[in-house]
Amino acid sequence: MIRLHNTLTRSAEPFVPLDPEGKKVKVYTCGPTVYNHAHIGNFRAYLFEDLLQRHLEYRGFEVERVMNLTDVDDKTIRGAREHGIPLADFTKPFKDAFFEDLATLRIKPANAFPAATDPEHIARMIAMIAQLIAAGHAYQADDQSVYFRIASFPAYGKLAHLNLEELRPSGRVSSDEYEKENIGDFALWKAHDAADGDVKWDSPWGPGRPGWHIECSAMASGLLGDRLDIHCGGVDNIFPHHEAEIAQTECCTGQTFVNLWMHCAHLMVDGRKMAKSAGNFYTLRGLRDKGWSGREVRYVLFSAHYRLPLNFTFEGLAGARSALQRLDAWQQRITELAAAAESSTPHPAAAEDKFAAALDDDLNISAALGALFDLVRDTNRAMDQGELSPEQARGLLDYWERLNSVLRLEPEAATIPPDIAVLLEQRTNARAAKDWAKSDTLRDELLKHGWVVKDSKEGTKLTRTGA
Repeated sequence: MIRLHNTLTRSAEPFVPLDPEGKKVKVYTCGPTVYNHAHIGNFRAYLFEDLLQRHLEYRGFEVERVMNLTDVDDKTIRGAREHGIPLADFTKPFKDAFFEDLATLRIKPANAFPAATDPEHIARMIAMIAQLIAAGHAYQADDQSVYFRIASFPAYGKLAHLNLEELRPSGRVSSDEYEKENIGDFALWKAHDAADGDVKWDSPWGPGRPGWHIECSAMASGLLGDRLDIHCGGVDNIFPHHEAEIAQTECCTGQTFVNLWMHCAHLMVDGRKMAKSAGNFYTLRGLRDKGWSGREVRYVLFSAHYRLPLNFTFEGLAGARSALQRLDAWQQRITELAAAAESSTPHPAAAEDKFAAALDDDLNISAALGALFDLVRDTNRAMDQGELSPEQARGLLDYWERLNSVLRLEPEAATIPPDIAVLLEQRTNARAAKDWAKSDTLRDELLKHGWVVKDSKEGTKLTRTGA
């Protein structure tokens, strides 16, 4: 039985899909605001969501997941205005880069990546706002913008566990992001402002644009239906964004919007909040430029429990590299032993499956990785002592392939650069000439460039460190 922590109830609950047959799962995950390159803190949340989806699929569920792209809000409009280009031209490079980064981190693509500016979603936002106005949950103010009336929804604050009596909500909030102390009626439709330039759509309330919160309600319910199994995001999304999503969606549908809310804790860098001003702001691209691979970053970002703050350090990246090298060497070993097998004998670890059992417990990845490396240690010892048959190795390899469908930590295919190929050829020639000193020097030189040479009876193998 899978148990997952629900932000709404603050407790771990057995996961039971809405689907009457118990197979299909609908998941909505808040995606990036495409005004800049996503940073590693963003990707920590996306990797937690990837782990969630892959584990649900490992357990036999069919997951339909939607991840939105926020391509119209205060930040994207400001960026387009500062660069003097149309909004779509400003956001496109960041959308493209986001999809490249997803591939680098081996994050499974969602079934749909709706953009807030897609015409069908704008139309749905306008329709939902009209419905809210008709029911008395929203109103057009003197500034011509439309606001949600939070007093009309007594449950407002239930996700963030806010006491509205203490906060004394009053006034209206026009910006997309605000603090709890500024709680008030939030914007559903923002009347056109000269600063928005040509970013506007026609509506029954005049030209303008949607507020951030209504975008996700429209895209989630439009693509997945009125009720979702799971809605995910970072803890910074709980208020006001997800709180607003609940209010406006449930006022439209009259039903519980989401059964299970899951939120990922913040990422810290060297024990401090990540900020450009602090010099500790990292993007995936920046880390790759420093020589770190996508799978090393993947390992670091999902190797701590999603509800605990993760302290990102370069020592942690180096540890990930070492762990992956150990995993690669083990996989290579069992692959070579399994090559002689005529059949497959299931390994006992597959039946016990401590790895999956750990993930059943609110995605306890630390315990899952612990179970995996215990298996690596025990089976390496068995191979050392000649106690693992080729057939058992074949079964072990089959089990590893199942686990890796969740982890996706296989080595990257290495393309050998020309200068590295030259060094490798020189080393091969030195070995042929029995010039062992030169061979060792060239091996060390290759290692400095990030390449590991391993000699065996099958020949020389060259692999990228951390690949």
